[in-house]
Amino acid sequence: MIDLILSQAPWILTVAILGLMCVQGLVFHRQIRQLRSELKQRYEDLGRELHATASGSMGVGQRVVACERQLHELHGTLDEMRQNDPLRVSYDEASRLVDLGADIDDLMNTCGISRPEAELVSALRKRQAA
Repeated sequence: MIDLILSQAPWILTVAILGLMCVQGLVFHRQIRQLRSELKQRYEDLGRELHATASGSMGVGQRVVACERQLHELHGTLDEMRQNDPLRVSYDEASRLVDLGADIDDLMNTCGISRPEAELVSALRKRQAA
C-alpha cells in the first residue's frame, strides 16, 4: 500500500497543486471583479465631477463675458458724456486761453464761466505751469 501511495505521489501532488491554483485563480478573479467595479464607480464619479466643474466654468465664463460687455458699454457711454459735456469744453478752452495769456475777464467773456470759475481755472493752470 505504501508502494502504491509512493508511486502515485507525483500525481497526487500535481492534482493538489492544480486544485490550489484553481482556488487561487478564483480568488484573483473575484479581486479583479471587485477592482473593476471600484474603478468603474470612480470613473463615473469623476465624470460627474468633471461635468459639474465644466458647467460651473461655463456659467462663470458667461458672466464674465456679460460683465465685459457691460463694462465696454459703460466705458463708451462715459466717453460720450465726457465729449458732450459743455462745461468740460468751456474749462478746456479756458485752460488753453490761460496758457496763451488770457486774463480772468477774457475767460468769463469767451467761455461763459463765472468769475470764481475763471479765477480757479487761472490759478490751477498757473500752478501747474510752475
